[in-house]
Amino acid sequence: MDTRWALLGFLGAEPGYGYDLKQSYDRWFGTRKPLGFGQVYSTLARLIRDGLIEALGAEAGGGPERKRYQITADGRSAVSEWMFTPDFPAGAIQPNLFAKTIIALLLGDDAERLLDVQRAEHLARMRELTRTKQDGDLKTVLLADHALFHIEADLRWIDLTAARLGELRAEVQA
Repeated sequence: MDTRWALLGFLGAEPGYGYDLKQSYDRWFGTRKPLGFGQVYSTLARLIRDGLIEALGAEAGGGPERKRYQITADGRSAVSEWMFTPDFPAGAIQPNLFAKTIIALLLGDDAERLLDVQRAEHLARMRELTRTKQDGDLKTVLLADHALFHIEADLRWIDLTAARLGELRAEVQA
């Protein structure tokens, strides 16, 4: 996910400080990797440069001055355009696993083993995500479901490829 859209969206809801924006990001999107403060402030600087947000001024406090930011009209337009532009479906036409399968066949290696190892890894990840869902809040459950559905599709592909491996081996060796 592109950090600028998240920060711009948060500022579209209400003006905020860099620290608060980082906390919001981490709450909603930083489950596995929290956002660094340096990235927050460099992203805010780019958003200001591009005219999508503006600083409302600085306040003195116990530490460094705190700047409050708000979205501009151009920023609102940009975030709206981003929000309603459909994402390209993730299905890559040449995934890495397909390439590994072809290379294994070209090298005369054990493509069945390759697919079995990948299947085992997918199933382990599914178990991990299922455990995560058990104690998770709604956000966690929805994100885990998204990942699980993608893994299920990958597993269907692995099974289909394993069933057609003889045919694919003959094509590769021809």
